Amino acid sequence: MAKAQGSLAGVGLMLGAMAVLPFLDVVAKTLGEQGVPVLQIVWARMAMGAVMTAPLALRAAGPRGLWPERAGIHGLRAALLILATFLFFAALKFLPIADALAVFFVQPLVVTALSPLILGEHVGPRRWAAVAVGFIGTLIIIRPGMQAFNPGTLLALGAGCALALYFLLTRRIAGRDAAMVTTFRTSLLGALIVTALVWLVWQRPTPGQWGLFLALGAISTLGHGLIVMAYDRAEASLLAPLAYTEMVMAVVAGWWFFGDFPDLWTFVGVGVLIGCALYISSRERRVAAKPAV
Repeated sequence: MAKAQGSLAGVGLMLGAMAVLPFLDVVAKTLGEQGVPVLQIVWARMAMGAVMTAPLALRAAGPRGLWPERAGIHGLRAALLILATFLFFAALKFLPIADALAVFFVQPLVVTALSPLILGEHVGPRRWAAVAVGFIGTLIIIRPGMQAFNPGTLLALGAGCALALYFLLTRRIAGRDAAMVTTFRTSLLGALIVTALVWLVWQRPTPGQWGLFLALGAISTLGHGLIVMAYDRAEASLLAPLAYTEMVMAVVAGWWFFGDFPDLWTFVGVGVLIGCALYISSRERRVAAKPAV
């Protein structure tokens, strides 16, 4: 019973994260349209995230929380997050937010496929079916072979694969430290890595752009903090299909901020994704309600 309730809490936290994170893409796309280099946007996301999570890590674990213990795995997570962020922000130069996310969502399939090998988790037929249905929804949205090739598609695909590996490593270290300590250490090491490179493309930001940099840090801190807390409570292969729900807010945000209103088939695909996520959430609620035997 307790395990089922923990899984249900993880589902709720993951859904919250997916409602927040599309606004990170809105800010990144806005900066890209203003001519800010992609690497500089990634630097802002990491550096501002580290600054904003430092007080939370200090509160959660004291001075020890600021020291990057297990620097190897945190450094690898940071490198994967940097790669995923860079590729996805680059994809936003070519694709609307919802379209980029549709391709990006190959990552739940990768997580589910690799979680038995990397994490030793059991993946039942219902979860495989949920991921398969969600992937069909993604294919409905992008309709491969029915429209001209866009380089943003490959960039978003690479971003999805990199983030899948990041999620798997997150699950491996889940529960060892407070969520904000883990988030801070990843952001700190990521900021150090990108700082070594960003000077090659650095452009002096305007005051407005500094404000957008701060927004990147705030949104990423909240969103990824929720993800870490979710992975503390539930299996990676369970949470992976719920990432599809990010499409809902992405469609709304893309239309509201950039006028990228999806066509009919995109709505059909998003409907499939929503149905998949609702099924997972409903099933976990039924499991949580069953009395312990």
